[in-house]
Amino acid sequence: MKKSKVACIGCGVMGGALIRAVAKVIPAADIYLYDTDTGKRDSVAKELGAVALDSSSAAAENADYLILAVKPAYIESVLSDITAVVPQDKLPLFVSIAAGVKLEKLRKAALTKSRFIRLMPNIPALVGEAMIALTNGSDVTADEVADVKELLSKAGSVESVPENLMDCVTGISGSGPAYGFVFVEALADAAVKLGMPRKQAYIYAAQTLKGAAAMVLETGRHPAVLKDDVCSPGGTTIAGVAALEELGFRHAVIEAAVAATERSVELGKK
Repeated sequence: MKKSKVACIGCGVMGGALIRAVAKVIPAADIYLYDTDTGKRDSVAKELGAVALDSSSAAAENADYLILAVKPAYIESVLSDITAVVPQDKLPLFVSIAAGVKLEKLRKAALTKSRFIRLMPNIPALVGEAMIALTNGSDVTADEVADVKELLSKAGSVESVPENLMDCVTGISGSGPAYGFVFVEALADAAVKLGMPRKQAYIYAAQTLKGAAAMVLETGRHPAVLKDDVCSPGGTTIAGVAALEELGFRHAVIEAAVAATERSVELGKK
């Protein structure tokens, strides 16, 4: 990719995770940070060797790509503040992670013609294992999309989706890690009930789910086929799977994802 400068407005959990990933791809001297919480800004800037700035407009003026890692409630005011000050010919390509805020709404919030990419990352970006969905306006070039994917590559997997799937992505991968954490906790609780020490139980539960996920991704085989391979006739695993089916495990997971998706749609209308 060509030499690029990247700014990030918002140095909280997700903004910090993404910009740390970017710092593994480009020099820290080409990274600019702004946050209304100067303590967060200065902490991340010092950790990475990045440049701390005193305003959102300064972040925009210095960047080719500007990550907007602010809450959905603030995204419109941040955009209008920037575009009211920064000349159109100096505006960066905006990369928004505001959940539920569509490209059309982002464009309307900007006081000048601006270009946008939307992302839906998830919390495993903290350990380089995120699933990041990307959608972009028609005025964004293929090279720019490729650049953003490369800039975020150290955060995890980055895949393009049409915008009409972004609410679905929110319900599946955006919220999905929480479902996984509940599963890990429940499996560990079962281990503790059966006599395993708590610390060891979390390791066994988490590694088991990590391994199962890796098999799906790396083998390309259908999850049902992989499940069948583990279920010996009359064995222990089929007894456990039968209990999950009897108690509605599959239905509960589907309903959780649907509920989260529907909530994303609601938030996008506000």
